[in-house]
Amino acid sequence: MIRITKIFTFETAHVLYNYDGKCKNMHGHSYKLFVTVKGTPIDDLDHPKNGMVVDFGDIKKIVKSEIIDVWDHAVLVNGASPHKDLGSDLETKGHKVIFCDYQPTCENMLYDIAEKIKKRLTGDVSLAYLKLHETENSYGEWFAEDQVGFR
Repeated sequence: MIRITKIFTFETAHVLYNYDGKCKNMHGHSYKLFVTVKGTPIDDLDHPKNGMVVDFGDIKKIVKSEIIDVWDHAVLVNGASPHKDLGSDLETKGHKVIFCDYQPTCENMLYDIAEKIKKRLTGDVSLAYLKLHETENSYGEWFAEDQVGFR
């Protein structure tokens, strides 16, 4: 079993409803996302991806279409909170708003990212690990082996 990792960056703002710290104000981050998948390298001389678990370009296509293109330069808002009105107002003024069904913390964003990536992986390739930096020294991690019986 081999693990391979691709790293992505994107800019996203969020607003945390009912938070009791200074981050209750709408603010943005330069996120850095580490995506690690695992599998067995293809062992077939006639296969164009021989020797690879998965082409890094295929991981890039998945993450770009599911996360980067959607979330980059957007505002994530908890659509189940009163901030839905704030998001709607921003939308009417031409802003890119993503209404989440969760509080858009780093932790919950990781759950969302994991689900979006897992549904697009094919064959024997599986998602092993995610790390999402909000800042240079603050990040959350998602491990596949920790998810048994969870979300």
